[in-house]
Amino acid sequence: MISVSRLSVTPVKGLALQPREEVLLTERGVLENRCFYLVGRAGMLISGINHGPLCTVRPAYDPDRELLTLAFRDGRVLEGSAVASGEAVETFFYGPRRVTGHVVPGPFAAALSQFVGQDVRLVRADRPGDACDVELVTFLSDASVEELGRQAGLDVPPDGRRFRMLVGLAGCRPHEEDEWTGAAMLIGEAVVRVGGPVPRCATTTRSPDTGARDLDTLRAIKAYRGLRDGKNIDFGVYGDVERPGRVRVGDPVSVEKEV
Repeated sequence: MISVSRLSVTPVKGLALQPREEVLLTERGVLENRCFYLVGRAGMLISGINHGPLCTVRPAYDPDRELLTLAFRDGRVLEGSAVASGEAVETFFYGPRRVTGHVVPGPFAAALSQFVGQDVRLVRADRPGDACDVELVTFLSDASVEELGRQAGLDVPPDGRRFRMLVGLAGCRPHEEDEWTGAAMLIGEAVVRVGGPVPRCATTTRSPDTGARDLDTLRAIKAYRGLRDGKNIDFGVYGDVERPGRVRVGDPVSVEKEV
């Protein structure tokens, strides 16, 4: 039986993931997931691709009090308002897609700039879900991660957190999720329409604990799975929420053509 093995979110794109026992899937995904993102000079997106150690900064967001907390590995903890009352910003996300947001004032910019080594601002997306990837929900099976480990010659599977997916799945064959494109997935109380493969980037080559490059995932995946359209290295799948609902670790998952 296929079931939910892991749920992970982060309020700030690129920062440390937070495990969750349950999430509420809405039509805009998990609302507290990637509400905020970082921009550098000229509004350029800053993430784990260009600064891996960001994954060591632990964020916590309280939407009821509109309070954001950032905990750095040196022991510093910053807390401040999450209200985006600053200037408007437009940022390119992954090619031509543009995301609009507003700067969050407060202590965050100075601390993050020092950490990254360049001017950085914290921005809140104007619309929930816009700072996620192309789709609002992502899935990856544990078996696919284990197969990557075997193909890469590892003694133990790589840590699945490096792929920064919302939902982990147990009980699948390796890469079984690739076969579900266009199907409806019943997961907990929600229904998600599977949208297709996730093209991976260099963030997956970094340790989820330190942000250092420690495993050439892209080379390993390409070696045994090849390229899609001559350029994309796929690992995991996207989905869109068709029926909102709560999803919990351990919930059963079924995949059907019709719901």
